[in-house]
Amino acid sequence: MRGRSPGNVERKITRIVTMVVALLVVALVWFRVAARNRETLSRSLASPLTGRFLRAGDLQMFVQEDGPPEGSPVLFVHGFGGWSQIWRRTMDTLAAKGFHVVAVDMPPFGFSERPTDADYSDEAQGRRILDVAEALHLTGITLVGHSFGARPAMEAYFLDSLRFSRIVLVDAALGLSEMGKVRPQRYALRTLLAIAPLRNALVAATLTNPAFTGRLLRRLVADQSTVTPEYVTMVQRQLGVEHTTTAIGAWLRPFLLSHERSLVVMSPLYESIGVPTLVLWGESDSVIPVEEGRDLAKLIPGAKFVELPGVGHVPAIEAPQRFDEELTQFLQANVERPTTLASKDSRRHTTPRSKRYGASTRN
Repeated sequence: MRGRSPGNVERKITRIVTMVVALLVVALVWFRVAARNRETLSRSLASPLTGRFLRAGDLQMFVQEDGPPEGSPVLFVHGFGGWSQIWRRTMDTLAAKGFHVVAVDMPPFGFSERPTDADYSDEAQGRRILDVAEALHLTGITLVGHSFGARPAMEAYFLDSLRFSRIVLVDAALGLSEMGKVRPQRYALRTLLAIAPLRNALVAATLTNPAFTGRLLRRLVADQSTVTPEYVTMVQRQLGVEHTTTAIGAWLRPFLLSHERSLVVMSPLYESIGVPTLVLWGESDSVIPVEEGRDLAKLIPGAKFVELPGVGHVPAIEAPQRFDEELTQFLQANVERPTTLASKDSRRHTTPRSKRYGASTRN
């Protein structure tokens, strides 16, 4: 038998590669079309009746509130892929104890309006939290930030510290360990995400694909049984809002590729925090290792560090009773300090951040 010629082998390999690429393109197109057909609801129709929209700065922000208006305010900020409803059990617990609890949807997630300029920088998101606090006339706030939601939460604190009386950081993804490091250029990823149709197709196939929601959530937790069908359905509710895939695609590109020099990543600022702080971490967190939590607590003067054994990245869902107990104990042990707010201009930094710390840079 004569062996196959190099030309025949090359043609066969070329046909196989072409078929694989064609199938991949067809699959991505199908996912994108499915997302467009699914994302048909306005924010007002898709949002739950337990919350409301309020004008905060330049956006309509969706918030959920509970507890007596005169109670000590606690403001919750969710992380990547979540929305305000992830805090529902904790909100009910604290409201029953007399706290005024507020949970906000941080765009592009949940039901808040998405900015037309797609600015999801730490500063822009931090100011949105401050705008919500301003719209609700909140002062002496306990600020709770989870995962990547801790970034805008801490940005808000550093921009207007007098508005807050306590800080709670839960498995916080602050990026302090990345400061000063040069990221690889990631040319292939940069190229893929720069092409909007391809970027949106990839998002439609993964992050906004309801078939993947449960799988993605189970990667965050230590005990996969805590990802119940009810929890998956709750997270999926936001996926029906119009233009969700394109909004998350716009958020994803700078999230993965930028190197933002914001207030959040400046370690010396944490050493100057002067309010009671709780750093609460899942001991089995595979996303942000518990060692980072310990280091963070050491950085903040007087911070209390609590480690939850056998818990992963989402303590409020994985161990709700223990999470609520630790949070309640911290709140009740640290009485809100008197807060005197001067005029708006004197409360917030008036010097442009680009002059104080250097302009933000994006690679």
